[in-house]
Amino acid sequence: MTAALSPAQVRAAIQQYLLDALPNPEAARRPELAEYARLLRDYPERGGKMLRGMLLVYTGLAYGAEFKPLLPIAAALELFQNWALIHDDIEDASDERRGKPALHKLYGMPLALNAGDALHAKQWALLIEAGVSQAVLLEFVRLVELTAEGQHLEMTWMERQRFDLGEADYLEMVGQKAAYYTAVAPLRLGVLAAGLKPPAVLEEAGMKLGIGFQIMDDVLNLVGDPAKYGKEIAGDLWEGKRTLILLHFLQQARPEERKRAEQLLCIPREQKPAPEVGWLHQQLLQSGAVAYAQTLAEQMLAEGLSLLEPVLLQAPRRDLGAVVLEVLQSLVRREA
Repeated sequence: MTAALSPAQVRAAIQQYLLDALPNPEAARRPELAEYARLLRDYPERGGKMLRGMLLVYTGLAYGAEFKPLLPIAAALELFQNWALIHDDIEDASDERRGKPALHKLYGMPLALNAGDALHAKQWALLIEAGVSQAVLLEFVRLVELTAEGQHLEMTWMERQRFDLGEADYLEMVGQKAAYYTAVAPLRLGVLAAGLKPPAVLEEAGMKLGIGFQIMDDVLNLVGDPAKYGKEIAGDLWEGKRTLILLHFLQQARPEERKRAEQLLCIPREQKPAPEVGWLHQQLLQSGAVAYAQTLAEQMLAEGLSLLEPVLLQAPRRDLGAVVLEVLQSLVRREA
């Protein structure tokens, strides 16, 4: 039965489990709480790829876990993704998420922040109610802590107008902020849910995959199809994010170009002149910085897959280990 579950079926099952755990607006005892329920359900109902949850489920199946006990853990991981995105959108002053206005743009910052807090609580409730092991709970603690540390690095660099940064700084930050919860944690949680000790290589391979995934996201932010990407094109420039692309450009730029770019990036988002943002966008494309980042991302994704393949194909369920590799291939081919 589990071998026949397609990615679409797994994705739908995770989303349904997640939504069933959230309050129903129609059951609310007063209008304000109906709105509260709608806020909590907003990002989850927008969908998303459920990549992290699917990785967790297929890895768990490959290592001998049953499908149903994996669902609350996968749903909790997706809840983490959703509340972290709500907070991230507030912190970055983002305009869009999954093709629609960010939650704080629809309801205001206080209500959006409160909804994120509620989803955070529900994440832990799903895990506790499912009776997961202490090892699974501690893995969730680790992924939350690492993500927060990485987010702190990125935000302080922006707030304190830091430009004395290089590739190693970016890789450290993104490894904590995005790579761990994107790939390392789903792989490790799948094995832990099966009651086994995760192979050490999962962390090394997952970091390469997660960093490659994030660099590709940075690339798509500048060259992606708006209809597929689901977020604001060039939003990273408006927000002043220290991406690998930007840092590579600044290191190679002529002094006058670097000064012009840094002056622009120090201006608050709402005051940035659109023509100047357009100028920097074109500079990043024409300088080769985007191409450099894309090449590095593809290299890291390929290295991560090559490290994982022999391990997953030796898992107790080799056929499902192969499915994990197929899901991860979407990281390489992604357009959104």
